[in-house]
Amino acid sequence: MALWSGRFTEDTDGLVQAFTESISYDRRLYPYDIQGSMAHAKMLGKQGIIPAADVEQIVNGLKAVKAEMDEKRFVFRTELEDIHMNIEARLTELIGPAGARLHTGRSRNDQVATDERLFLRHECGELDSLLLKMQRALLTTAQQYPAVIMPGFTHLQHAQPILFAHHLLAYIEMFNRDRERLADARRRINRLPLGAGAVAGSTLPLDREFVAAELGFETLLYNSMDAVGDRDYLVEFLSCLAICAMHISRLAEDVILWYSQEFAFVEIGDAFTTGSSLMPQKKNPDVAELARGKTGRVYGHLLALLTTLKGLPLTYNRDLQEDKEGLFDALDTVKHTLATFAAMLGTLKPRTERMHEAASDSFLMATDLAEWLVRQGVPFRDAHHQVGRFVAACISREQSLAEATLEQMQESLPAATAECLQLWKPEQSVAARDLPGGTAPAQVCCRLTFWQEKLKG
Repeated sequence: MALWSGRFTEDTDGLVQAFTESISYDRRLYPYDIQGSMAHAKMLGKQGIIPAADVEQIVNGLKAVKAEMDEKRFVFRTELEDIHMNIEARLTELIGPAGARLHTGRSRNDQVATDERLFLRHECGELDSLLLKMQRALLTTAQQYPAVIMPGFTHLQHAQPILFAHHLLAYIEMFNRDRERLADARRRINRLPLGAGAVAGSTLPLDREFVAAELGFETLLYNSMDAVGDRDYLVEFLSCLAICAMHISRLAEDVILWYSQEFAFVEIGDAFTTGSSLMPQKKNPDVAELARGKTGRVYGHLLALLTTLKGLPLTYNRDLQEDKEGLFDALDTVKHTLATFAAMLGTLKPRTERMHEAASDSFLMATDLAEWLVRQGVPFRDAHHQVGRFVAACISREQSLAEATLEQMQESLPAATAECLQLWKPEQSVAARDLPGGTAPAQVCCRLTFWQEKLKG
């Protein structure tokens, strides 16, 4: 019999039980449900709402229930619907009438919101640790190859020479913003809804500040309707996951392109690739491909929750039960992807000669030539136009920029001198970009040192 069945004259239909249950997945919240219940019981005792002897029984009973769950001995009952009812029912079985006092002054509405916030608060820390490992994996590879030059791309076209380490450092910056977003989201997650009741609070003298202190919440949610009807904290958390997954996917796409025969820029360890069931020669970057593919799954869960929430009136509606499965799946997906991808990065090795060859195409230094003209006093737009004509002339002659003579160059660039013929080395091009944020070795070395210090254990 359901613990709320007092006003009903018929048992719940079996189809309805199966349709409405959430214990098959919200059992994952049990440590947080028990943690919140212990704090709530202590508060009820402190306020004289229930006897101190009952508080002691409740706390000890909840510890026993948690031990059963930790040790996988607990028998979950679908007819009790959710984790809250399963715990309360077992508690009452263990300690008798005192267990029936636990739910005094609260609703499952504020209880589940508290559980979720405790859960997310913990998971923010778990994700931060995984993101830190990803950053460290990128940093280690960058430090191993600080002088390797490769082409940088725009529109997937060769653009300018850059350092391989500079490219990897870009992702360290991205993942650091993911960590910052999670830390910022955690501040809004870390607010206590318990005490809001079902919708309007309670007539009992609850001490919400005491519960907040017991559970480590920074502050309370001060509107009972918002406290139980809101799921912004889940949307924000899923948004953080989606942005993080997008960053992983972009890195995965780079790795996939670099690993292709057409690019041939990197090698990946055998342990993080797979073969073909048909073609014996194949060695596929499946970790990167799956990381890219799983991103859409994470996006889907964010959109699903936003769609669920968009038409809900205040306060709690049973639709909100749909907030958990997508959350858990998105979280598990991102955590597993981060752990696996970071390990794969440890096997990534650049093919330095191939990278250097691709970066040595003199067309990649066309901007260097335009900026040389600017230093001679030529307006940039004029310099850009002149170099563009020079590029077109070289293409028509089927020669590289480096193969052109000074006389041929001066046909398009009247101000050109012999100095311009020395602009075609990628090492020189990279070194010249010596300003904060640039790809010059001095700047990249500075950032490697910065991140070494910031990411150290």
